[in-house]
Amino acid sequence: MTGPRYDAVLFDLLTALLDSWTLWNDVAGGPEPGLAWRRAYLEITYGCGAYRPYEDLVAEAAAAAGLPPGRAPALAARWSELAPWPEAPAALASLAGRAKLGVVTNCSVTRGRAAAARAAPQGKPFDVVVTAEEAGFYKPRREPYACALEELGASPARTLFVAGSAADVPGASALGMPVYWHNRIGARAVGDASPTFYARSLKPLPGVV
Repeated sequence: MTGPRYDAVLFDLLTALLDSWTLWNDVAGGPEPGLAWRRAYLEITYGCGAYRPYEDLVAEAAAAAGLPPGRAPALAARWSELAPWPEAPAALASLAGRAKLGVVTNCSVTRGRAAAARAAPQGKPFDVVVTAEEAGFYKPRREPYACALEELGASPARTLFVAGSAADVPGASALGMPVYWHNRIGARAVGDASPTFYARSLKPLPGVV
């Protein structure tokens, strides 16, 4: 009998598992300012180097996007409204027990743990939750991914990384992890790395694990 293809599945949290876009857009005042805010945040985060407080980066990005003051604290105040993508609970339920499950997120410990609880399969905690704050660096630096692999005791080749953001594809691939790119919004690729699997939803995910 053939066993599972992977021993573990790691997820990008705020894009691959959770619909953070809807909340950011609502706090920003609409899809257009929300997109500008998110793009500014990603640019600052990817160029950050060593970890600086997540909440500071979110506030800097809001200012860079020309949003009114107070948007970053408003986002933090509504953090509990984050919700999984519609098919995420069923996908996670199907994977539970078949592979170890974890998340690697560009968040502070406080925001990351709270968001992970919103996505956890059937209320069961993930086997590992690694935040940028704990790793000391933001993705797509190798440190957050490596930290999660170490905590799981999993080999990169036997760990599938489920990317939401385009930068996670080369980021996770660089450590030897196969990547499932959940490209919900049809974002452009970053770098030369290609995902092992590509889909616009999480529905096909259980079938490749």
